[in-house]
Amino acid sequence: MNKYALILVVFFYGICQAQTTSHTKATNKLSLLRLEDVIEQVLANNYGIRIARNDSAALAIEKTFSKEAYLPRLNAITGLVFNNNDQYQKFNDGAIRERKGIQSDNTSAALALNWPIFNGLRIYATRERAAALQQLGALNLCNSLLNTIAQASNSYYGIVQQKQQIKAIEEQIQINQERVKLADYKLSIGAGTKQDLLQSKVDLNAQKATQFEQAFTLQQLKNDLNTLMGQSTTYEFDVTDSIPFKPTLSLIELQQQLETNNPQLLVAQKNITIAQYTLKEQKAERWPTINFNSTYNFNLLDNKAVVNPFQPLFSRNKGFNYGLTASIPLFNNGTVRRNIQNATLNLKREQLVLDNQKLQINLAMIQAYNQYQAAQQLLRLEEENIVLARENVQIVFDVYRLNSSTLIQLKEAQKSLQDAFTRLIRARFQAKQAETELLRLKGELL
Repeated sequence: MNKYALILVVFFYGICQAQTTSHTKATNKLSLLRLEDVIEQVLANNYGIRIARNDSAALAIEKTFSKEAYLPRLNAITGLVFNNNDQYQKFNDGAIRERKGIQSDNTSAALALNWPIFNGLRIYATRERAAALQQLGALNLCNSLLNTIAQASNSYYGIVQQKQQIKAIEEQIQINQERVKLADYKLSIGAGTKQDLLQSKVDLNAQKATQFEQAFTLQQLKNDLNTLMGQSTTYEFDVTDSIPFKPTLSLIELQQQLETNNPQLLVAQKNITIAQYTLKEQKAERWPTINFNSTYNFNLLDNKAVVNPFQPLFSRNKGFNYGLTASIPLFNNGTVRRNIQNATLNLKREQLVLDNQKLQINLAMIQAYNQYQAAQQLLRLEEENIVLARENVQIVFDVYRLNSSTLIQLKEAQKSLQDAFTRLIRARFQAKQAETELLRLKGELL
């Protein structure tokens, strides 16, 4: 076959292939799940967040009841006693009085009031510590929310990454399908070899196997996200095709807002406040305590019979008393001093924890920002490279149609395109991960 005949054959083959549609897997249309929907379900159903909310609510209750420490304690006491006694009495004059089965009823009631007036300002320190504990619970909840949202975001965009990878594999499958058809056509007209046809089929099957593996991985990632959202693993959904990015972030602005927004630093700062109030509570044990006490008593005695004529058959007493009691600590085996020393050491420890947290989080911020910048630069490079790789495959494929290039050259071009896709998709995901980590450290994911 001369050169012009081969060109004519390739021309008619190109016309036939112009109407070829891409190979896609038949699936039912799934509902599109946005990241906002994922976050909404995570906030509503995630078990870790629900536990954190429960803990925060418990601390809020403690704060509410701490206000009642200023109020007095009022207790009511009542009792009713039935007696059945045998009495025997012997007097100096030799007289003996004896009686059996003497019955009597004794009714008593009392109201006791105790009101701490002064206890070394311990009540105020306890109230403020309870308020700080409530704020700590809210901060821990916020920290849990941020971490879970960051995890949900990475999980969601991990699925998007996998979906993009499958789409890239489908593009490779389309190229390999055209290779098989072209190799088969060339072999049928005597312009190709069976080796090229067999190799094209092997490469096509390899891509289909890779597509199957990626689909399995995608389903596993969806199951993980369903668990994070508190959904059944049977819940089916689809995700978007792209990974959006926020405007370029500034390291200086991020660092300036760390101490005011980062929940870990805020938790460390609140722990210092709680330790300070705990120290005040322990120091209050050195001071005397003064209580106001008041009691109202009622007692009723009803004897059915008496042996002693001077003993009343009926007696009733009622009235109230009030006064102040003071308790002055003199010696308690050094317990107060030991507690104060421990509270002081705990306060120093919390301050050291805060200083260490600042260093660690600032380091994490710098490292995340460096990764963010590197990922952004790599992403721009790979976006440019994918255009070149696609064009290169198209050129080599067109030349291969004319028998002016070998199958090995086409496979190398395809391999370069596949690697470019993999690097581009990975760069997108890594850039999004770095962005999410920066926003988590900044405390702006909510």
